[in-house]
Amino acid sequence: MIELSVITPTFQRRESVLRLLDALDRQTVGPCAFEVIVADDGSSDGTVNAVSRRSSSFALEVLVLAHGGAAAARNAAIARARGRVLVFFDDDVVPDPDALAVHAALHREPGLVVVGPMLPAVGARRSAWVRWEEEKLERQYDALRRGLYPCTPRQFYTGNASVERERVLRVGGFDERLRRGEDVELAYRLQATDVRFVFAPGARVRHDPTRTYASWRHARYEYGRIDVIMERDKGHQMLSEHFAEYHARHVLSRALARLTVGRRRVRALALAALDAFVTMSHGSRAARLAAPALSAVSNVLYWQGVSDELGGANVLWRAIEVARAGGSGRPGIPRRDVAE
Repeated sequence: MIELSVITPTFQRRESVLRLLDALDRQTVGPCAFEVIVADDGSSDGTVNAVSRRSSSFALEVLVLAHGGAAAARNAAIARARGRVLVFFDDDVVPDPDALAVHAALHREPGLVVVGPMLPAVGARRSAWVRWEEEKLERQYDALRRGLYPCTPRQFYTGNASVERERVLRVGGFDERLRRGEDVELAYRLQATDVRFVFAPGARVRHDPTRTYASWRHARYEYGRIDVIMERDKGHQMLSEHFAEYHARHVLSRALARLTVGRRRVRALALAALDAFVTMSHGSRAARLAAPALSAVSNVLYWQGVSDELGGANVLWRAIEVARAGGSGRPGIPRRDVAE
């Protein structure tokens, strides 16, 4: 009987997917206990042929889909899944040999949502912005291991997570209108049911992302927009949490946001200077010095995304002050349809 269904959406990452499948062949859990469904999101790099020709010890299926985003690809795979538990692995991770066994063992207790760590790939050369993300994640994982705060929907990244299939179906699956943050949005809907989020440090995967600096920058801005959408249109509290945390941030971070958000020319000058430093540091011995600049860029772009989706900087700062005073943090935010 198949217990686990590994769900992996992919787009234009043939070699990465093949590395993932090789790692799944080395899992300590028996190959009859799991299946793998690769949902190809309209790739043109030969992914479908390469996966289809590959022989595997486990049941393997590749779905050929039109390009519709990761959320749609995951939903298509979930509809085909036979396992009681869905394990989400991204196409750029390599799971440790016992990763699936750890996920399976935890799901002997019903009602869990399991989050595993995504660790840096061993020996891989990484950009300054990817290292920045890795360091942020590692601090988060360390805090979870030490029990400094509980695991929540905010840590539910589908690079390495698992949940019972029936519970995902019950809440309607991934929102296909979202192109970023769709995993965290699903987790908030799961939280509204009788589930418990747990961090599983033993369910390790090695993450080897490939993204340009432009893509990294765009994601920072989009995360701001999506947080507004999730709260305004769906009732999730992620944005209010960021509002409440704002005044705990470093004074320079708050000053930079106040100076640049809603002020196009000032923001352009500040980002140009920061971008130049990041570009200069990238690939050099001083690459680690780029981290403060990357944090500043992320800060500016995130709050600009929030501001643009809310309708202006004045609405943003007023909402933050309301949150500080103990209010809802959502004054005057009109409802509207979710935008991609």
